[in-house]
Amino acid sequence: MKINTILVSQPTPPEKSPYYDLERKFGVKLTFKQFIRIESLSAKEFRTQKIFVPDFTAVVFTSRTSVDHFFNLCKELRAPISEDLQCFCLSETIALYLQKYITYRKRKIHFPKIAQMEELALVMKKHNTERFLMPVADVHKEDMTIFTKAKVNVTTAIFYRTVSTDFTPEEIKQYDMLCFFTPAGIQSLFNNDPNYEQGEQLLSIFGPSTLAAAEARGLRVDLAAPTEECPSMPAALNSFLLKNL
Repeated sequence: MKINTILVSQPTPPEKSPYYDLERKFGVKLTFKQFIRIESLSAKEFRTQKIFVPDFTAVVFTSRTSVDHFFNLCKELRAPISEDLQCFCLSETIALYLQKYITYRKRKIHFPKIAQMEELALVMKKHNTERFLMPVADVHKEDMTIFTKAKVNVTTAIFYRTVSTDFTPEEIKQYDMLCFFTPAGIQSLFNNDPNYEQGEQLLSIFGPSTLAAAEARGLRVDLAAPTEECPSMPAALNSFLLKNL
């Protein structure tokens, strides 16, 4: 099987990434370019939602991306951030990331021991008098019924959106394999090439929702991850290349 070039729809990783081990081990060329990018809404666009940030006493962050876009858009909106604002984060990593924008005060920042939405909802339930705002993307995967079941009232507001990165059909076809990590990436593939035909091009897919999006488009999935044996994309690619080169 001919596999010389692989497009990984991810940002360029750090130098010690296992992706580079694949290049050295198998002599393949990996290119890192995302099929999607994230951009903030403009202040004008945000205001159409009729959300007034100072009305809320707590903000729920499920990713560092949501942290960045919340504070950046608040700055553009000139919305004051109260010193009493409570921050509820999905993980400690996200909580620590808040230091980029605010002074870290333990009594103002909360996160569960286990980074799961159900656990976060239980933490929030202990503070159910707060008025919660959750910054999200235009298309998001958060299951809001988790908060409903926990009897926590959360208002979502779109702060950022996913848009397709520009690719030409010729650029897409120059790779022997494409690696996708999100359903939006699959959508971007067809946005850039509405007449895309897979042919012999290999597709590597990460995550069940991405797999479902690929299959819904009638694509042949040659490699699906994660699995018990291969929990990451580099591990899955390593196993695939060992068997097929």
